Amino acid sequence: MPKELIDKLYRKNSLTKEELLHLLHHLDRPGREYLIAKAHETRIRVYGSKVFMRGLVEFTNYCRRNCVYCGIRVSNKKISRYRLDFEQIMTACGKGYGLGYRTFVLQGGEDPFYTDQKIVEIVQGIKARYPACAVTLSIGEKSSASYRKYYEAGADRYLLRHETASPKLYDSLHPGMSFANRRQCLWNLKKIGYQVGAGFMVGLPGQTAEDYIEDLHFLQELQPHMVGIGPFIPHQDTPCAKEKKGTLEMTVTLLAMTRLLLPQVLLPATTALGTIDPLGREEGLKAGANVVMPNLSPFEERKKYALYDGKICTGEEAAECRQCIERRIIRAGFLPDMSRGDNIDWKRR
Repeated sequence: MPKELIDKLYRKNSLTKEELLHLLHHLDRPGREYLIAKAHETRIRVYGSKVFMRGLVEFTNYCRRNCVYCGIRVSNKKISRYRLDFEQIMTACGKGYGLGYRTFVLQGGEDPFYTDQKIVEIVQGIKARYPACAVTLSIGEKSSASYRKYYEAGADRYLLRHETASPKLYDSLHPGMSFANRRQCLWNLKKIGYQVGAGFMVGLPGQTAEDYIEDLHFLQELQPHMVGIGPFIPHQDTPCAKEKKGTLEMTVTLLAMTRLLLPQVLLPATTALGTIDPLGREEGLKAGANVVMPNLSPFEERKKYALYDGKICTGEEAAECRQCIERRIIRAGFLPDMSRGDNIDWKRR
């Protein structure tokens, strides 16, 4: 039965919720290997062997939110906070540009210090100095008007994980936040014209197989251009410190299912995958992932952007990060690609 469902998913890029749940519950080792093989076949057909390299700049670890699993939550008083100024961000991007990157991902907590005007200036600054490059923002929930300002300034993409499509689970993990607003932000971003990235964590406290199916169903509905899926990893200074981390097996399984549901999607092999297993990112790439995001953040600040414990690649300079991940990509049988790496269905504005 798993093979029949996998073949149907491969052919039609769709299954009912009941079929997806049945597949997840009955996926034995041969079935999982077959699922991964079909996901790999799909990514090769759509994107070839390319793995797109993004330059990641983690520019602030201040955050006004209090998500119970996150190391940079506002209630964590043990963290050493930092903010990069305009020139520090430009310098990081300049270093990345010299290394060949043509997409920069600006990621940070929801930091009120960075007003709309500051974000617009940063985006415009990158676009002016590096006009051939794409700019991705990952800075949380904003108003539709704010999103439009960033887009009109030149931002190309926006990453906003929906985190979980289960209202009950979402509410338990995100005090003071709105499940409905999170989803509405994604729809707003899509309406404005961004390449939109959603996504969820695997192995959250209290998460069930049914929750994963809701995540996949939401992705089918939203049809995002990118999907970030990574394992939950606890942070020692949060209420989730003693919880179990997500597994490589389930994360890779859900990556493969997502590739079959959304063949054209851009799918990162996350740093968190490499944190829970030394070959985690390679396993993700073999299951359909086709994006990696080496770190361009200033060396002295990297360890401070600790969303979870044990994060890898915090002790390397930008050039070392690029060289390391390139070697890994090649050893896994793929080809590093330093271009903008737009979604294949995307039409440039």
